[in-house]
Amino acid sequence: MANNSPADDSPVIDVRELAPLIRHSFIFQTFEHMQPGANFLLVNDHDPIPLYYQFSSKWPDEFTWEYLEQGPEEWRVRICKV
Repeated sequence: MANNSPADDSPVIDVRELAPLIRHSFIFQTFEHMQPGANFLLVNDHDPIPLYYQFSSKWPDEFTWEYLEQGPEEWRVRICKV
């Protein structure tokens, strides 16, 4: 299980603060500019499973997806570029 302690220095992308229309494109741009092995922590106000399916379609076998928290008010997912 991944560590989500204060010592964890993964960048945090809290999309709750972004307009819904730009959330996915912002996340995709972030992922595209990452180096292999890099990761970020996605924070959302709902289960981002539609985003997972988009990642699976665009980048099959190029990412990992790990839920760290699953609601009911906040979802946290570590996304890593492999």
